[in-house]
This record gives sequence, C-alpha cells and structure tokens, in this order.
Amino acid sequence: MRRRLVVLLVVLALGLAVGASAQRRRFFYGWDPTVKNAPYDGRFTFARVRYTTAPGGNWAGGRPAWVHGYPLAEQNLMRIMKDLSYLDLHPDESNVVTLDNPELFKYPVAYIIEVGWWTMNEEEKAGLRAYLQKGGFLIVDDFKPTGWRGAAGGGWEPFRENLERLLPGVRTFDMEPAHPIFHSFFDIRTLDDFPQAYNSGKPVFRGVYEDNDRSKRLMMIINYNTDISQYWEWSGRGFRPFDDTNEAYKLGVNYLIYGMTH
Repeated sequence: MRRRLVVLLVVLALGLAVGASAQRRRFFYGWDPTVKNAPYDGRFTFARVRYTTAPGGNWAGGRPAWVHGYPLAEQNLMRIMKDLSYLDLHPDESNVVTLDNPELFKYPVAYIIEVGWWTMNEEEKAGLRAYLQKGGFLIVDDFKPTGWRGAAGGGWEPFRENLERLLPGVRTFDMEPAHPIFHSFFDIRTLDDFPQAYNSGKPVFRGVYEDNDRSKRLMMIINYNTDISQYWEWSGRGFRPFDDTNEAYKLGVNYLIYGMTH
C-alpha cells in the first residue's frame, strides 16, 4: 500500500508539473500563437490588450504584466454580465489583441492592465489613438505606486508618459461619483473607501475625456492604486468577502454598459 501511495503521489506531482509547465509556456512568458481568439460573429467579446512588458514587469510568477488575471477575471465578469443583462456575448471567451492590430476595431470596449510596465511603439500608438477617436472605450486597471512590494519600476509616471505620447496635451480628471459611468446599470454613490483586494491606501479613479472636455465623451477610465479585476478573478475562491467582491463587479458591469452605450 505504501509503495502504491508513493507511486500515485509521484504520478500526480508529474501531472501537475506538466500542467504548470504548459501554463507557463502559454501565458506566463509570452503568448502562444497556437492559442486562437474566438472568431468575430457580432457578439460582444471581452478584449484584453497585449503589449511588450517593460523591464521589471514580469514580477508576478514570471508572467508578463498584461496577462495578470487572464483569463479567469474576465470570464467571471462576463458570466455576471450574461446573468444580469440581455447583452449578446461570449460568456467563456476572452480575446487578446495588440493595439496595432486592425482586429481591435471589432471590440467597442478594450481592457489593459498593469500599465506601469506598458510599452507602446509607434504603430501601437497610432492604432490606439484611432481606436479612441473612432469611439472605442478603454478600461485601465490594476496598477500601483512605484516600487510596490519591492517590484522595480511601475507607478503612475510611466503610464503618464505613454498617455502624453498617445494624446499630446492630454489631461486626466479625478472622477466624481455623479458621472454617468457610475450609474449606467448599478448606482454607485460613493468612491470613498472603495474595497481593496490587497493594496494599501485610497484607490484613485481618473478619466480621459474627448478634447479634455468633461462635458464630452469619456474615452478612458483609469483605476489606479487598486485592482478591481483581482476580485473578479478570486470571486469563486472565497478569498475576499462577498460584499467587497460585489462592489468590484458593479464597477465592471457599469464600465462595460457605459462603453457599449457611449
């Protein structure tokens, strides 16, 4: 019995190691071109932006910054959307697209994460600028102050530099709870003391408006010093209270509804 148990444990360990190795090859160190996006069929599909990670950005288990939470975070959010709305969508698909890919224009809403390590070449800059100017909506999520938990780099300034390259003269505005994005589906009446998954300090919510005019369309919502998608990713694991997780889902649903209707 003891020998059989040892053999069984070895087999299980090898299976887990092979599975983990496949996961690391596919998602942790880059993108496996054999992984295909769901083909466009008119239904809403969550789109995550892939970019080349700046030095120091592969700090979470060796994974590139853009991939954190993929694909579980958005799959859980899309299942919530399916339950709550009549949006015709792919509930289990999460497509990945680069900013210089014309396929980007098939997605009215795009999502980018950990932009403290976001790099952007000239082609990507032109693609994203055209996307925003043509009506696309960008959700910017999960980036922290410089040196967070000892990680080199990151922070607001690298993002700000890319933003200035993207839209010269751009301004970022602190979001007010009265803005329609916080009432597009759920009524979120305050942003004070918003639940944190593991960050310290106060979350910061900022926006970029067309022509720097707050009376015009919001083109970009920015979640800084917070990690909304971590709640989506962890929601089935019991790591955080339901009430806190619900608040993060409310934000995600509102962002998607706003992006689809503006």
